[in-house]
Amino acid sequence: MSVTSAITQLQTTTAINESKQPKTSTNDVTDSNMFLKLMLKQMEQQDPTEPTDNSQWLAQMAQYSSLEAMNNLNASFTDVSNKINELSETVNASNIISQTLSLVGKDVTVSVPILDGTGAVVSTQDISGKVDEVSFENGEGMININGSTYSISEIKSIRP
Repeated sequence: MSVTSAITQLQTTTAINESKQPKTSTNDVTDSNMFLKLMLKQMEQQDPTEPTDNSQWLAQMAQYSSLEAMNNLNASFTDVSNKINELSETVNASNIISQTLSLVGKDVTVSVPILDGTGAVVSTQDISGKVDEVSFENGEGMININGSTYSISEIKSIRP
C-alpha cells in the first residue's frame, strides 16, 4: 500500500467517523478547512518520484463535496421532520379542543370504572346526562355531567 493510498484511506475513514458523530454546531468552514489541511498534508507526504495523479485529487474533492452535501441534506431532513412533528402535535391538540367543545349541550353516556381497594378495575358504571361544560386538564378534554367531571376517553355514546 502506497503512502498516497494510505492517506486517502485515512481521510475517508476520518470523514465517515466525523459524519457519524453528533455535532454541537454546524461549521462548514471548519469542515472545509480540515479537508484542505488533510489534502495539503497528503501533498506534502507524497512520494516525489510517484506524484499523485490530478484525477485522484479531483476524485477526493468530489467525494468530500458529496459527503458534505449528504450531511446538509440530512440536516434539512431532520429540520423538516421536526417541523412535521410540531405541526402534528398542534393539529392533534386542535382536534381534541374541537371534539371536546362540540359536546356542550349533548346527552352522553360515560362508562366509569369502579375500583377495588388495590386500584384494580372491578366493573364499570354507566352514567348519562347532558354536558354542562367542558375543560382541559393536561391536554385532555374533560366534560361536566350533573356536577361531576369525566374524561372524554370515558364516553360510551353521544346523543344530540
